[in-house]
Amino acid sequence: MCGIAGSVNFSLDIPRLTKDLYHRGPDEQTTFEENNVQLHHHRLSILDIEGGKQPMHFEHLTIIFNGEIYNHQDVRKKYDLACTTRSDTETILQAYAKKGADCLNEFDGMFAFAIYDRKKNELFLARDRAGKKPLYYFADGRRFVFASELNALRHQLTLAINDEGIEQYVHAGYFFRPVTPYKKVGELPAGSYATVPLAHPEPRVARWWDIHTVYLQRSQDDFETALQKTDHLIHQAVKRRVESSDLEVGSFLSGGIDSGVVSAIAREYNPSLKTFTVSFAGEYDEAPLAKMVAERYSTRHTEIKISFTPLLNDIENILSNYGEPIFDSSVIPSFYVSKEAKKYLTVILNGDGGDEIFGGYRRYVPFAKYDFFNSGAVVRALASGLYHILPESHDKKNKYNYIYRLVDFARKKGIQAYHSSTLDIFDNFEEYLAGTPKVSDDFNEYFNKITRSSLSGLQKIMNLDFDNILAANLLVKMDIATMAHSLEGRSPLLSKEILEYTPTMKDEFKIKGGQTKYLLRKLAEKYLPDALINQPKRGFEIPLKQWIDNELKDIIAAYILSPDAYCRNFVQPSFIENLWERKVKTGDEKRAKMIWTLFALEVWYKKCFLQ
Repeated sequence: MCGIAGSVNFSLDIPRLTKDLYHRGPDEQTTFEENNVQLHHHRLSILDIEGGKQPMHFEHLTIIFNGEIYNHQDVRKKYDLACTTRSDTETILQAYAKKGADCLNEFDGMFAFAIYDRKKNELFLARDRAGKKPLYYFADGRRFVFASELNALRHQLTLAINDEGIEQYVHAGYFFRPVTPYKKVGELPAGSYATVPLAHPEPRVARWWDIHTVYLQRSQDDFETALQKTDHLIHQAVKRRVESSDLEVGSFLSGGIDSGVVSAIAREYNPSLKTFTVSFAGEYDEAPLAKMVAERYSTRHTEIKISFTPLLNDIENILSNYGEPIFDSSVIPSFYVSKEAKKYLTVILNGDGGDEIFGGYRRYVPFAKYDFFNSGAVVRALASGLYHILPESHDKKNKYNYIYRLVDFARKKGIQAYHSSTLDIFDNFEEYLAGTPKVSDDFNEYFNKITRSSLSGLQKIMNLDFDNILAANLLVKMDIATMAHSLEGRSPLLSKEILEYTPTMKDEFKIKGGQTKYLLRKLAEKYLPDALINQPKRGFEIPLKQWIDNELKDIIAAYILSPDAYCRNFVQPSFIENLWERKVKTGDEKRAKMIWTLFALEVWYKKCFLQ
């Protein structure tokens, strides 16, 4: 795992770049220059510590690489590559020399890399299927600059704010990729590559992998066959991720089945496996459930007791690490658990992707029964009538909230229905937003391609979540949280083979009746204590309502209620004040989400853009 940056027709400020990316690669920093090209690499040494130095050269090619290719030895055999090191970087370089962009289809891993090709006189950049490893770039037709983090670009260039992107963030809670908060700055989308001619450095982006094409396939496997295949594929993915490291590999262990299954299988390949669980007081504590798994497999378990006492002092730093506004308040426990885990090791497994791939969210249940993206006027009218007589919901974990949210998104259509069914931030309060969020033609085309396709309602929303909620929010959250502490997170459930098989399975293997993640729960019966199997989806839940009303009350008020607050450009000031004073009729959970969204925006503006 590393940090990378580079440029065409632009001289990088290397000392500043080193400061911004040092946490991603503290072991070694190297810069390569040739003609109008610069490549900069920060290395976190994990595989082939001596032989994997970068930039790496082969014939007419030079590469800088961030990530891991877990099956790179298999790729070497398939392509008959004559490599001289054990490094997966050399595998990428030689595979590209032999097969070009087609080699990407062979890689099981997480990656973002850039290859300088002297023969073609161009740069080639690529990202992995799910978008585990980030890659941002600035292009104005004359200059091209890229980096692993937005803050690194911000400190190299004078950037202007993309108002339409901020409007999207306020409404949706994330940026529709490749959009970022800056003009002329994009993110190379997951499963994509770009070629950049050095003579005219404007990126030409193409998709090399799309989960939608996988969803269009239909597996005829029966349940038992699918169960056995999934078991095998998870074993394969975990084994690769445990063994593809010269350093010890541990595992995050929550009280859920995703990390539980991953940790149980990892124990087979690492008898002295270290596991880590977050523990903090109150209703959100899953440490007792995680301890049951640790005891069953005799792992070397550490319960990381998190105190949020320093939160007031840390919160601005935690949020500004992202270089963009981030809605997801679970960045806080993610930051603290990564900080503590780094004290014990450098590489750790997690269960990321399990919900989006196997069907773990409660909102998937109604979509498994009805395609709300193509609901008729009668259904929407009935839902609308019911919605207006229902009282507000104040507790997101109870059954009434589930029904209330269902009725709300059932009365909407298109992108509005999707927003309401997922993060649900300023939905139903759009009239108080200063601008109408503009959705690009590209995103509209993408959204229509999914929702008007032959996929079922369940497949559509899972497809959308994979491309948006997972790629633009959840994976961003974990990448920054772990890399802020030079910790590498590995996600077996996002392996190449799992992503190429699981979407093809029948819907009833994912949602059965009212049961989410049905197949994975059945598989979990083989590995986990019974008490964990039917636990509801939790994730890194935090007492956000409490923090806003108590621990963080003063700092949030100072940010969003200031007369010169930046968020007032996007949300009417009177609405912000009424929201804070509880004069807006809405549930406590939704109020907290709206306030947090504005706070995160304000911190980004003052700590990232202005500084």
